[in-house]
Amino acid sequence: MSHSHLATVYRPDFGLLTDLYQLTMAAGYYQQRMHERKAIFHLFFRKAPFGGDFALAAGLPLAIDLIKGLHFSADDVQYLGRLKGANGEPLFKEPFLNYLQRMKFTGTIHAIPEGEIALPHEPLLRIEAPLIQAQLLETALLTVMNFSTLIATKAARIKEAAGDDTVLEFGLRRAQGIDGGLTASRAAYVGGCDATSNVWAGRYYNIPVKGTHAHAWVMAFPEEREAFEAYAAAMPNNCTFLVDTYDTVEGVKKAIQVGLELRGRGHEMLGIRLDSGDLADLSIKARALLDEGGFPDAKIVASDSLDEYAVRELKSRGARIDVWGIGTNLVTAKDQPALGGVYKLAALQDEAGNWVPKIKRSETAIKTSNPGKLNIRRFLDPDGLPQASVLYDELQGVPADDAVQFVDGTDAVRTVGYPGPLRGVDLLQPIFEEGKLIAPQPTLQETRDKATQNWRLWSSMDDPANFPHGLDPSLYHQKVDLLNP
Repeated sequence: MSHSHLATVYRPDFGLLTDLYQLTMAAGYYQQRMHERKAIFHLFFRKAPFGGDFALAAGLPLAIDLIKGLHFSADDVQYLGRLKGANGEPLFKEPFLNYLQRMKFTGTIHAIPEGEIALPHEPLLRIEAPLIQAQLLETALLTVMNFSTLIATKAARIKEAAGDDTVLEFGLRRAQGIDGGLTASRAAYVGGCDATSNVWAGRYYNIPVKGTHAHAWVMAFPEEREAFEAYAAAMPNNCTFLVDTYDTVEGVKKAIQVGLELRGRGHEMLGIRLDSGDLADLSIKARALLDEGGFPDAKIVASDSLDEYAVRELKSRGARIDVWGIGTNLVTAKDQPALGGVYKLAALQDEAGNWVPKIKRSETAIKTSNPGKLNIRRFLDPDGLPQASVLYDELQGVPADDAVQFVDGTDAVRTVGYPGPLRGVDLLQPIFEEGKLIAPQPTLQETRDKATQNWRLWSSMDDPANFPHGLDPSLYHQKVDLLNP
């Protein structure tokens, strides 16, 4: 099999998209005859990214594809059969490999819908499946949920800073590989970006695509104006001229001249792009020139290592920028390039079929996991606004709506102060039931609209850092009992 073609990477079987230790554990479960015992795992993050208080859940459709692709082909199994242990003997025994080749996903999965707000320690996914299946899904699910949630959250932060301005994702050339670019473009669109430069993402996910020309185009011609004229002739309906190859202000003037010629032929210059220098000062000068030149509707596009902090700073200085092109800092989440989501065992059935809660101890308090079959109860007021979020164990019952209580980092039971009862809604929704996909999948546009609405709602809270959330008291007491047997 050649390793020079992308077709060998993208395939219907994703069983090998895992770490080796998942397979060695799976082989051990099989040998101990505990591989078919039902287990519950939760995928969650411990700390919201970028110093924020919450994240935008994203990546669920990608996770669904991976779950559907939990198969091991004959070629996969033959490859695993060739792996050797330290003594030179096969790492995996033949009965286990035969089991893998026959295995199909039969579990039940609940998830936070894509585009919802997630808080630290709240599961993005709950996997209830035979232990071997749940274990083999860990790595693949983490890789798509971690990255998608991270980039969607970053995009939402940038879009929030930009306000009503247009935000374009321009990051493919700086992305972490091909699939990193594709996944980032999708997640950025979920998070609120208006379009992408990534044509593959445009075709594959039906995301609007935008782009005109680069500095190389201008440099390929003897004169800047000649370059603009040639582009106007080639692309009369897509003219946003990059004006900073040589002298930015002079570039704007030449763009105006070519724009007037373009208008004479029945087309309109869309705008100009600034890619270097003092973007606030240059955009103010460019706006004045465009207005005086008869182009009050021409947009000023800015790019150059932008993120939410740069956008806010430029706006505070009165920048006249209409469209923000965000590349590296978005698709790599440069200031925090990993979410740090984890996947922890929370319950395992014993030989009699009874659920036994499991907990991971740690001297670092934040790393101590929560036991049980968890769900998230969001409590809403009559207007549908969230007032509290409580993590609870379904095996112990559902929290009451009339007296919402929770335990946070203070280790004391707190009660949500609200005049009258709240309406409780379970955030984790069924996606797979006994191996079958049962949830209808919204369109990407529907997800983006929901994400935009949710982010605006949570961002407009007076004090999101102190939003009431924590453990249901019964879950808290079970956790304490397991930690102090």
